[in-house]
Amino acid sequence: MQQELYYKEALKLGLKTFRAETAENRSPYLPVLDEIVPPEKALTGIRLGVVQIPMRFIVGTKTGGRVNAFTKDFLPILEEGTEFADKWEALYRSHISEGIRDPIKVYEYLNRYYVEEGNKRVSVLKYCGAYSVPADVTRILPEKDGSEQVALYYEFLEFNRYSKINFIEFSKRGDYRELMRAMGKSYGEWWSTEEQRRFSGAYYHFEQAYLSLGGDRVNATIGDAMLTYIKIYGYAALQNAGETVITENLKKIWEEIALKDEPESIELKASPAESKKSLLSMVLPKPAKLKAAFIYDTAPEKSGWISDHEAGRQYAQMVLGSKAETSVYLCEDDDRLYSVIKEAIANGNKLIFTVSPRLLQASLRAAVDYPDAIVMNCSLNTSHRYVRTYYTRMYEVKFILGVLAGSLTKSGNVGYVCDYPIYGQIAGINAFALGAQMACPDVRVFLEWSSVKGAEEAALSLRRRHIHLISSQDTARFTEDTRSTFGLSRIQGEKATLLAVPVWKWGVYYERMIRAALDKTIRSEYVNTARALNYFWGISAGVVDIEYAPALPLSSRRYADFFRNSLISGVGKPFLTPFYTQSGEVIGARQLELSLEQIIGMDYLADNVIGTIPTYDRLSPVGQKTVDMVGIKQAKQRG
Repeated sequence: MQQELYYKEALKLGLKTFRAETAENRSPYLPVLDEIVPPEKALTGIRLGVVQIPMRFIVGTKTGGRVNAFTKDFLPILEEGTEFADKWEALYRSHISEGIRDPIKVYEYLNRYYVEEGNKRVSVLKYCGAYSVPADVTRILPEKDGSEQVALYYEFLEFNRYSKINFIEFSKRGDYRELMRAMGKSYGEWWSTEEQRRFSGAYYHFEQAYLSLGGDRVNATIGDAMLTYIKIYGYAALQNAGETVITENLKKIWEEIALKDEPESIELKASPAESKKSLLSMVLPKPAKLKAAFIYDTAPEKSGWISDHEAGRQYAQMVLGSKAETSVYLCEDDDRLYSVIKEAIANGNKLIFTVSPRLLQASLRAAVDYPDAIVMNCSLNTSHRYVRTYYTRMYEVKFILGVLAGSLTKSGNVGYVCDYPIYGQIAGINAFALGAQMACPDVRVFLEWSSVKGAEEAALSLRRRHIHLISSQDTARFTEDTRSTFGLSRIQGEKATLLAVPVWKWGVYYERMIRAALDKTIRSEYVNTARALNYFWGISAGVVDIEYAPALPLSSRRYADFFRNSLISGVGKPFLTPFYTQSGEVIGARQLELSLEQIIGMDYLADNVIGTIPTYDRLSPVGQKTVDMVGIKQAKQRG
């Protein structure tokens, strides 16, 4: 007798949902696929056979025949005593005693399922809280219309092809590839049955933990949150963790996940904050000496990049004296990066500088596990709540170098060698090109990539075109770097004459950052925002500059200084709109300046640049590792 009440309870829930949806002027009924896509599209669908599909992705019915029998979540709304109610009750009793095993028949469109046969079975299973159901699936492919939704769906299809996983979704393009990279799998690699099983188990435990904390109330999908978790703790750790451990870790990183709810997830600090001393601070005891650790992934003698940061650390230590104590931790083993940062924190360091994008993941985990420490990673445009990032507006100096190159060229052709297609570097190319165009309207900038051909071959490619003015990077980054010139150089035969070079003033940066940690400015900036903090200082803050070589004529120095001073004063605008891209797109309108967010996010080249942004498979192994961390979206695509 008790079992006969189940339909009554399901109906009660269905009517409650019906009233709530109607009160909000929303349709309470199931979506109908035939009203979303033309019915004839189903005739050309792709038969997938019987597969297990997630219940939460079953959202509607194929035709309108049963639409009035259910609410939008498949709860029944037909009154008791009807034939429909009797059949529903019989199905329920069958499911409780034997289980529903017969596959339903559905159509899949944009990874959502619409039922053609088995609506009551779905209703009973959803009421009982079933996780998945076997289904005979026919897929209807959408037209490629350029929309974000459709583009993301086709990325899902490619992922599904190799993995056979149909239950994980992301809200951002590129994240299926990011997931496989984070799992240590190559894109296009077929998954074994065991890998599918282990992934499904890890996902299920993660899903239960995430939803128990209210994950269904934030914008991040379960896949978004799971990828964030894997990037911090690693895929192996997720596989070996139960729901209890996952739940505790999720609590620690919840603000990172909640960034999805922020319309602008990154807050850029374009200049140093002014230090404000209160009267109280003048009478209180001086704060204890601040201990700051610098974590290097390469020895300074092997890398110009690390060497520059080490010189900056030494400068900051010299200037700050007894106010701070800085130390160096070296780790060239990827598997030990987190352990080394943990060791530095255990040794009393409250401020941690990790000076390479390669250290970002380890930095993020350390920042989550040790919230009392301030962890800062030298990278750009990374949306992580717990790690502050810092970088320089080097594109300002590249603009000045472009002006110089444009004023000095006789052929109208200049060269530019870039290393990696990462955030900030594309802005440097475009700033150089626009600066050169300002001095010489018909100038063309020929672009080569050291991370594709190697530094020496990239320069040789330009020389073969009889290009005599070449802008190379300002510092060597890796031991295999074979660069023979730096900065802006004039090439005459085999002789390269340096004209001007960009300068990173990391010492100034670190001195100011350590002072900001001493007076609690960094801590207060973090507390007063829910977004990720990116420090992005430029020439006006004294953290980048240009130096002239003796070979540069005095008139050219004065010309460059005019633009340098305009940038320092804020009058100069490297990216004054409108200007044009290679594809003919007009960027901006009137005499306006691009925002810092627009400058950082550039994924296009100015119209006077001859060259392309390389795809992932053309990059060197070091280039691929760097792009994995902080590469622009276009560079993560395969050729």
